[in-house]
Amino acid sequence: MNKIKMFLILSGLFLMISGQKKSDPGSPLVSGKVVFEEKNGLCAVEAEHFYKQTHCDVRKWYRVNDGNTPSVTPDPDKPHLSEASGGSYVEILPDTRVTARDKLISGENFSNEPGKIGVLYYRVKINTAGRYYVWVRSYSEGAEDNGLHTGFNGAWPEHGKRMQWCEGKNEWTWASKQRTTEVHCGVPGEIYLDIPEPGIHDITFSMREDGFEMDKFILTADPGYKPEGKGPAPVLFKGKIK
Repeated sequence: MNKIKMFLILSGLFLMISGQKKSDPGSPLVSGKVVFEEKNGLCAVEAEHFYKQTHCDVRKWYRVNDGNTPSVTPDPDKPHLSEASGGSYVEILPDTRVTARDKLISGENFSNEPGKIGVLYYRVKINTAGRYYVWVRSYSEGAEDNGLHTGFNGAWPEHGKRMQWCEGKNEWTWASKQRTTEVHCGVPGEIYLDIPEPGIHDITFSMREDGFEMDKFILTADPGYKPEGKGPAPVLFKGKIK
């Protein structure tokens, strides 16, 4: 056995023994057995608690926290851990379109069609069927990192497309607006999912613009609801979070 191979093996053993081995920031923290719950028309989920990720060949979501910062490049902005709910969030990388001067490459750093790039999955138990407005807490520094799509159970309904952030730059900001041809900064109240029956459902998010950072999302049956601060605490229906 050569010296380089022996060094790598011993280094790995040391990290495991000392508890310093880092997990892959692109892999799920939880399994599909972890299910969050809607109660009284409200459900909150931390973005880092996805149980599965698909369509991640060209762009992938990575967890960012004090112990796990992705080394993917390019990633021109620094971590935004201050005031992140749960001390962690997810970002889709690499981030190659930072300003309008950077080339837009559809199917790579931009996707106006949902479900094609970087799809995150979360399990939620819905107790009451109906319309749920979707709020997401995001950190945006410019005009090219502020778009997202949402859907459920493999479907991408029209009112889950083109979530948009314009206000609240350089801070964690809640929004629930849909970008339209007429209103580029988004129309309030037009991002929602019509869930037809109670039970356990997959809530999904996919990339619209690379570099997007997501901290937490909320489903609410109240059209007048507006989250504040870090939002409500998640309610776990079953499973364990490590």
